[in-house]
Amino acid sequence: MGAQQVRDGFEELYGTAPESVWAAPGRVNLIGEHTDYNDGFVMPFALPHTAVAAVSRRTDGVLRLHSADVQGGVAELRVDELAPGSDRNWTAYASGVVWALREAGHAVTGADVHLTSTVPSGAGLSSSAALEIVVALALNDLFSLGLRGWQLARLCQRAENVYVGAPVGIMDQTASACCEAGHALFLDTRDLSQRQIPFDLAAEGMRLLVVDTQVKHSHSEGEYGKRRAGCEKGADLLGVDALRDVPYADLDAALARLGDEEEVRRLVRHIVTENERVERVVSLLESGETRAIGPVLVEGHASLRDDFRISCPELDLVVDTALAHGALGARMTGGGFGGSAIVLAEEPDVDAITKAVTEAFATAGFTTPRVFEAVPSQGAHRLH
Repeated sequence: MGAQQVRDGFEELYGTAPESVWAAPGRVNLIGEHTDYNDGFVMPFALPHTAVAAVSRRTDGVLRLHSADVQGGVAELRVDELAPGSDRNWTAYASGVVWALREAGHAVTGADVHLTSTVPSGAGLSSSAALEIVVALALNDLFSLGLRGWQLARLCQRAENVYVGAPVGIMDQTASACCEAGHALFLDTRDLSQRQIPFDLAAEGMRLLVVDTQVKHSHSEGEYGKRRAGCEKGADLLGVDALRDVPYADLDAALARLGDEEEVRRLVRHIVTENERVERVVSLLESGETRAIGPVLVEGHASLRDDFRISCPELDLVVDTALAHGALGARMTGGGFGGSAIVLAEEPDVDAITKAVTEAFATAGFTTPRVFEAVPSQGAHRLH
């Protein structure tokens, strides 16, 4: 849905034109999975799929929220009554941002919001972060808060952690807020330092496909939290602040120190090797060896499947089928237990790989996957 349609929808709902319209993208993570809450390295890029919001300020303490994608009317809340656990609907992602801004001392006195999104929900492509960031950016502009992208990301992460109750890391919100078109974002999640790494596959005759398995996942369900708790236990047993602090060269010694804590050993091994994979991909891209990242993606999938144990039959089928039909690399992306996989391929092989994956799903009796090209796109911005 374009900006004008969202603007028109706002006017129809609220009887007046919005002050402006904003967009914030979903993201694909190229490499660096589950490292963000371990103070590690990640490498996402923004998708062309966005959440779009038409917004106007209010001064009476009322927050009105509406989504064109959700059945139901306008939800009306009071900003001074917002508290963790007070909103159990989809609106929590937006009202949580208002709560987080106000908790941080920013005088947000209410708003009228009309939203829509083309980011697939439950596909591991950060639809919730896109929704949070688009609301945060709109309020930042309207109330002249002067916050930078990384600061908005921190506040949106707090909204999702505390207000919504999902223990997500900082990557998704930062990607939505800070990515640049034609680049992947090399992000150190400890200090939020960023480097924009050129990532223009089309110029090199390649494509990156996203295969949405249509298997839905939810971050606020227990398995994600269990992995996070296991990583924290590993850091505690190893005497470090976070698993980021375990050097790759010392991994074998660290694993030996964990003794018979087999589950923790697997989690530690994934995080330490995944951080090294991110650094390897950065080095390869910066040296112009883009095709050489393919095997690194495959290594990452094996680690997520075997050590972190968050893949599923559908994700494994995408990876195995794509590689068997000429893909340069493939792996699951996102939180796991469903969602999407990415496939790096030479441009002439895209159609054959897409056909093979679709047929493999049909043979296995799985829901037909959604396949689309991921083009590194612009982060959150004001439309007009």
